[in-house]
Amino acid sequence: MKNNVRILTLSTLLCALCAFAHAQQPARFRIGFLTGSSLSAQSTRNEAFRQGLIDLGYVEGKDIVIEWRSYEGSRDRQRALARELVQLKADVIVAVGSGDIQTAKEATSTIPIVMMVGGDAVKSGFVTSLARPGGNITGLATLRPELSGKRLELLKEIVPKLVRVAAIASPTNRDYADEKREIELVAAAFGAKVRIFDVKVPKDIEAAFQTAGKENADAVLFRVAGPLAAAQRPQITALAIKHRLPVMYESAEYVEAGGLLSYGVSVIDLARRAAGYVDKILKGRKPADLPVEQPTKFEFVVNLKAAQQIGLTIPPNVLVRADRVIR
Repeated sequence: MKNNVRILTLSTLLCALCAFAHAQQPARFRIGFLTGSSLSAQSTRNEAFRQGLIDLGYVEGKDIVIEWRSYEGSRDRQRALARELVQLKADVIVAVGSGDIQTAKEATSTIPIVMMVGGDAVKSGFVTSLARPGGNITGLATLRPELSGKRLELLKEIVPKLVRVAAIASPTNRDYADEKREIELVAAAFGAKVRIFDVKVPKDIEAAFQTAGKENADAVLFRVAGPLAAAQRPQITALAIKHRLPVMYESAEYVEAGGLLSYGVSVIDLARRAAGYVDKILKGRKPADLPVEQPTKFEFVVNLKAAQQIGLTIPPNVLVRADRVIR
């Protein structure tokens, strides 16, 4: 009887130790995530990426661990965090914007890199071609210059007498020159003139809005890189209201924070699709063999409360085309 008790006790202890050892086992895969915006400012996008992996069957802490790294606009920190992810031996690195992709590319030529928002990936030298990337980078490319022209066309429909356009942008954006050219071409087509306001540091944003207001700009295109602007969306949209300026933004987050209009690629869709690339790579696919994909989902969002605050009426034919209307 005593022997049976000892055996039972020993068996129970061994089972407990095995369970503990199993629980302590590290996750199978380590995923690096490099972004310039603060994690809180992009929580919706980040959660979409995490949920995309969960939907594909991954359990965080068991199958995967996500190493979130945000440098919040500091380029020196950007490089340091990229190197840190390499030193951690990440199985794959997700890089959000063109600057992040370039930094990750410089940090490693072997760890797979997934572009979440890649701009012109071929022109930037990230991939050989969209169909056959050819290196350790693949993912999603966006149509930023073309979209800037579309935003201006929408503004023209909303502000028919559009003559003076203020474009507030980041000269550090890799697509800056192409976007500027696209905006000027579209503006010239309907007789408008564009003044570009370069934003190099956050305080430049307020100065740009003040000058645009004083110069009676008819509308504003706002295209400032996330690290410079994402954390202060409410303040930026408040500046637009203060100076009574119709502003078109790149992403819906600005409209949700009180902005007037946005038209662009759905970042939520991009985040979920980036998770799909990560899944394929973790299952053995090589980035060189995974074609780069273009955006498939776009969002036009209108905030009627913001329109009322600046005394603007959104034409019904424009309103019916909105994917989402905030009242």
